[in-house]
Amino acid sequence: MTQERWKNIVEWPLVCAALVFLVAYSVQVIANLNDTQSASLDVVIGITWIAFVADYIMMLLLARSRLRWFFTNIHELAILALPMLRPLRLLRLVTLIRVLHRTAGNALRGRIVTYVLSAAVLLTYCGALAVLDAEENAPGANIVMFWDALWWALTTITTVGYGDHYPITATGRVVAGALMISGIGVLGVVTASVASWLVEHVSAEAAAAIETQEEPLRAEIRSLTAQIENLSAKIESLAEQGSVN
Repeated sequence: MTQERWKNIVEWPLVCAALVFLVAYSVQVIANLNDTQSASLDVVIGITWIAFVADYIMMLLLARSRLRWFFTNIHELAILALPMLRPLRLLRLVTLIRVLHRTAGNALRGRIVTYVLSAAVLLTYCGALAVLDAEENAPGANIVMFWDALWWALTTITTVGYGDHYPITATGRVVAGALMISGIGVLGVVTASVASWLVEHVSAEAAAAIETQEEPLRAEIRSLTAQIENLSAKIESLAEQGSVN
């Protein structure tokens, strides 16, 4: 079995696991449940984590060069292994983006709409959850409600940054940095995609205009060519008559 075949087999199960994890994690963070209250949710999150670990192990075993794959995907191991990176487990939700890419079609405009909407919504929501998880129980924190976290995520990913809400914990600032970089990346993709679409659209219009203008010229050239051929025929005829006389 190859890595590609394995990806095709587990893609939708991982999407389902990611969605289950998102729901369980959302309830756990937004409701600010204590360890006793969130025990059942921890079981659900643990099961999804086992699914992600199994996927990581299979991808490593199926890699052509295991050592190279291990080092190029070291972040995957960090997300799975380090408890302090718990909020970054939400990165597993990029599986949803990969599925959306398959269903988006080949149209450039369709890809723009799909990636912009899905990536922006997913990053904003996950960033809000992650920073709330890190901040809501920290002394002196000013992000203690989900709506505050969502507002902070919106202003951060759009690079506005009002500063009315901000993380004070180390984990929260790591999440903030990741969201800032992701926001710049999303805006860059949007700008590049729109620019590419505009260039393609203008090029198509210019080609159509040139073709429209060329048609009368081609018709005139054909007419002139026919006239020259007629004149040549007449000249040859006159020349033959003169040689006979």
